[in-house]
Amino acid sequence: MFVNSETDIATQQTAQGPEFLSLVSQPTKAGLFESIVSCWDKGQGFTLATLNLDHIVKMRQMPEFHSAYIAHTHVVADGNPIVWLSRLAGRSIELMPGSDLIAPLARLAAEHDISVALLGATQDTLDRAADLLEKDNPGLRVVTKIAPPFGLDPDGPEVATYLETIHTEGARLCFLALGAPKQEMLAVRGAQLAPACGFVSIGAGLDFIAGSQTRAPSWVRKLALEWVWRMVSHPVRLATRYGRCLVILPKLSWQALWARFTR
Repeated sequence: MFVNSETDIATQQTAQGPEFLSLVSQPTKAGLFESIVSCWDKGQGFTLATLNLDHIVKMRQMPEFHSAYIAHTHVVADGNPIVWLSRLAGRSIELMPGSDLIAPLARLAAEHDISVALLGATQDTLDRAADLLEKDNPGLRVVTKIAPPFGLDPDGPEVATYLETIHTEGARLCFLALGAPKQEMLAVRGAQLAPACGFVSIGAGLDFIAGSQTRAPSWVRKLALEWVWRMVSHPVRLATRYGRCLVILPKLSWQALWARFTR
């Protein structure tokens, strides 16, 4: 990751105050998809992260995660709180969860003859997700499916082998289903070792497609209550995470309001 000192100082402030909202570089789906197609047309890779409150908490605790995040070429708003805080600060952005980006990006890849790689989850999940994506998008080619072992180190030597495989097999779009912060850190390494590929962090997105996990119903998502569904489904794992997010929300709201009226 090549970040100069001035940028690093500015972005250190970004994760600490309302300016973190400037991390969202793609406010609309139309603009995001146009930018990605442009990258493909130019033979360029990209890295796409999906910002939410949990990521902000993690960035404050993990400098390496923060450094990886600010090295991404594309960042969108994954959680409703990010959208609301942005509006509070006077900036309108669209909600774009990583799981919701898989289908349209797969469709774009099929239309532009872009080969796809899947990295993460289990082999069974990857096989089922690949079959469904190819079935739903005629012409789509999933050329690489890598199910890494549990506890994968994004800086480990095996990752270099995975990325070399992705590069050699010609994938130009790679869905990373590893969870934060591993997927974002691996994406930045991917930009170095497989520079023609676009890396998109999608969390449990492939599990939802394959049916390995059940996503909240659409009516729950429309009410912005998917986080409640997840916490009820996995209370032990997620209660602490969501608690930390709630703790920072009041201060971020006040800072967003302050930014709006002092702009």
